[in-house]
Amino acid sequence: MIDIALPAIVLFLIINLIAGMLRVYRGPTLADRMLAALLFSTTTVAALLVLAEWMQLPSLRNVALLIVMLASILSLAFVGLPAGREEAADEQ
Repeated sequence: MIDIALPAIVLFLIINLIAGMLRVYRGPTLADRMLAALLFSTTTVAALLVLAEWMQLPSLRNVALLIVMLASILSLAFVGLPAGREEAADEQ
């Protein structure tokens, strides 16, 4: 049962990643794009953890941890941006 469930979960997560990438591309504001990018990183981490269990590759857990750390730094950097930059970027 697990042999069928884990690949199906990975496929579902990859479909969610594609939908998230569309949202990053078409987001009306920078905040929408940032939230979609954070969702993208969270979904990537979930897919890597499922792949690590399915394929018995513990090194994928380290990659997932690295993505979590990078996503947290990205969100902190986005919050620290001045408001004027966001408004200027939205106009472009």
